[in-house]
Amino acid sequence: MQRYRITHVTTYHYEAEVSVSHHLLHLQPRATARQRVQGFDVIVQPLPSSRSTRMDVFGNHAEVVTIEGAHRQMEIVMGCRVEVDPVPSTDGIETPPWQDVAKACAAEGWSDAVEAGEFRFDSPHVRRGPACAAFARHSFPVGRPWLDGVRDLCRRIHEEFEFDPRATTVSTPVEQVLSGRRGVCQDFAHVMLGCLRSLGLPARYVSGYIETVPPPGQARLVGADATHAWVSAYCPGLGWLELDPTNGLLPSDRHVTVAWGRDFSDVSPVRGVLVGSGSHVLRVSVDVEPEAAPDATAGDGRNGG
Repeated sequence: MQRYRITHVTTYHYEAEVSVSHHLLHLQPRATARQRVQGFDVIVQPLPSSRSTRMDVFGNHAEVVTIEGAHRQMEIVMGCRVEVDPVPSTDGIETPPWQDVAKACAAEGWSDAVEAGEFRFDSPHVRRGPACAAFARHSFPVGRPWLDGVRDLCRRIHEEFEFDPRATTVSTPVEQVLSGRRGVCQDFAHVMLGCLRSLGLPARYVSGYIETVPPPGQARLVGADATHAWVSAYCPGLGWLELDPTNGLLPSDRHVTVAWGRDFSDVSPVRGVLVGSGSHVLRVSVDVEPEAAPDATAGDGRNGG
């Protein structure tokens, strides 16, 4: 088990005064079968005139914040502690051919596969198309087991695409990322979603954090960690399996899940609407700090053996 203290600071500096701002926050990590949230808090400055929390349609924690009164800066500071368990190995797991998975998820009824099937369709940032299907088919020849296909697709995106923060924006289409082979974690997750959905396979976008490891001999830099994005794909009998195409691996206990949805637009950490004019400067700082995990045998009189 890994335990983390996470701090996520978002600061907006406005060129002109803003009279009213409304912001939707997806900052609270989810509680999952292998993840537990031990503490969570969000501080907003200036003080909001109203705040409300709810669960969105995907089961994510969402908060709506409204600030009234002229302001030139807004700061949102999220702090939490999270425990994450290791991911069970997929070695030796057998899955059906990918075409059978697509068929099961397109059926009618009330099975888990049908429920997962809602993630087969287009979403605001991810459109299915022939380019995505053609790229995906190199990993999904007829009859190939689903698990082998999704892992190979994840590997190929990692190996064939270059991480380049200057190559794309939030609104860059999947087709452009696919042709340019450059982008960031959000882009690579969107490409993988487009590829899987173009074959009729359900897949959802996952947002969260990843602990970064400094080079040997160098200290961690506070604020140098980052928000991250990866993919979760569905197979009947196995359930949802997470894959990180940016790093070419299955997420481990270094990945902390915050929210999931159809694509980035469903789970943006901070999204706002302002009443005012002028441009703004956005600064984001994230620190994922490992903490010592509690000793499972402490105080119970037991030891190994």
